[in-house]
Amino acid sequence: MNEDILINITPQETRVALIMQGAVQELHIERTLTRGLAGNVYSGKVVRVLPGMQSAFIDIGLERAAFLHVADIWEARPHDGGNNATPTPIEKLLFDGQVLTVQVIKDPIGTKGARLSTQISIAGRMLVYLPQDAHIGISQKIEKEAEREALRTRLQSLLPADEKGGYIVRTQAEDASDSDIAADVEYLRKTWAAITHGARTRPATTLLHQDLSLAQRVLRDFVHDETATIQVDSRENYLNLQEFGQAYTPGVLPRLHHYTGERPLFDLYGVEEEILRALGRRVDLKSGGYLIVDQTEAMTTIDVNTGGFVGGRNFADTIFKTNLEAAHAIARQLRLRNLGGIIILDFIDMENSEHRNAVLGELKKALARDRTKVSVSGFSALGLVEMTRKRTRESLAHILCEPCPACNGKGQVKTSRTICYEILRELLREAKQFNPREFRILASQEVVDMFLEEESQHLAMLGDFIGKKISLQVETAYHQEQYDVILM
Repeated sequence: MNEDILINITPQETRVALIMQGAVQELHIERTLTRGLAGNVYSGKVVRVLPGMQSAFIDIGLERAAFLHVADIWEARPHDGGNNATPTPIEKLLFDGQVLTVQVIKDPIGTKGARLSTQISIAGRMLVYLPQDAHIGISQKIEKEAEREALRTRLQSLLPADEKGGYIVRTQAEDASDSDIAADVEYLRKTWAAITHGARTRPATTLLHQDLSLAQRVLRDFVHDETATIQVDSRENYLNLQEFGQAYTPGVLPRLHHYTGERPLFDLYGVEEEILRALGRRVDLKSGGYLIVDQTEAMTTIDVNTGGFVGGRNFADTIFKTNLEAAHAIARQLRLRNLGGIIILDFIDMENSEHRNAVLGELKKALARDRTKVSVSGFSALGLVEMTRKRTRESLAHILCEPCPACNGKGQVKTSRTICYEILRELLREAKQFNPREFRILASQEVVDMFLEEESQHLAMLGDFIGKKISLQVETAYHQEQYDVILM
């Protein structure tokens, strides 16, 4: 199945869409002002050591201090091969004001600061360089032992005599020539030399190394055998990517094209509409069924419904077919929306255990294409499927949206009648404490209309009871729950 990669670049953001069989499979957005920090290397300063939590807060020049746990301190780990040995306590390794080189392993998400490690790893095209660790590892995706050993021997023969660091061999190295691997080694060693020089000469809280931009990472990480074309809609960035490609990914260059069409690239492939759909709760399935996706702070729930689908010979058949289609749609939505953490899937109940196993098998097969680590448990006693998907960056909704100012993220607002009754109670409270000439209610159009029509009698009765005039004023800027009672 051929895949097309579309890159839409403007000064403010880069957007990447992966298209397969005419449908958007993945969306990646990187904004210039809020570019991800994962992979960046900083000269950090210890702000506070917390022995009780075996952690420390490190200032790396961001708004919030970053977080370093003892398990992520390279020096704390036992390096004698014993996995069960206890790490050195953090208070024996770090002190307030200490300067150390750290790498961001997890972006700040929500209220949590960035998570750091003192073990630096620099990703190349075919290798990941571990300058502090002499070990050579092979990607788990290369399964045959003979191939793993051959790659290990080959890499060792290409390393310079003075090499003290280690490497992880990525799957791309399988088909790479010796000169490609040697060039990758040279690039990674140069990068590390620049980092160590910066750490010695530059002040604390300085950025020493920034990971590649999203467009460059596309060329390094996203392209594979099934990639047919990579289309870029900006000439300047196309030329920059060509230059980057010549240096690091020459094999990709024949597939890199500058899109010059009249119609915007994302419009041509329907990506803009797909983004709008990916922000909605409801996802319609071809069969007439639909999914409801709800994202909360703790987890995401996806509910499958049959909707108008009544095909098939019997109801069990209908449910089975809807659930099979939903399995593929769920896998796609997780990638598209970049949903992470705990995910609960509520498929339509199936009594047939073969049907349940088939749906679970189909879900796992659809998730196998995911670039992000996913683990799925079977059906629970309540008929739910629990799964986790590693959180690597903010979800699409968190990047593009913010909580509604009217409902503060509740997803619903109080009715205008409820607000009317709140105002009547407020008037009664105020009348007992103060003695103004008149009370004026400032509220939204909906609430004022309710007072003038269905609730006019209750307002008149209260006016008589407190013996004061009550006037109404529409505030167009107010949302439905907002109001003020003014004493005149």
